[in-house]
Amino acid sequence: MTVSWIATGLGVIVSLLGYYLTPSAWGYGILGFGIAHIILGILDMFRQPSRSR
Repeated sequence: MTVSWIATGLGVIVSLLGYYLTPSAWGYGILGFGIAHIILGILDMFRQPSRSR
C-alpha cells in the first residue's frame, strides 16, 4: 500500500512539473507520464494481494 501512495505522490509532482511546461512538447510528455503514474498508483491500491501457497 505504501508503494501505491509513493507512485501516486510522485505522479502528482511530475504532473505539476509537466503542467508548467505545457506549451512545449516536453511538457505534454512529462504531464502524460505523471498522469500515468497517478492512474497506476490508484489502480494498484485496489489490486488484491497475491496469495502464495
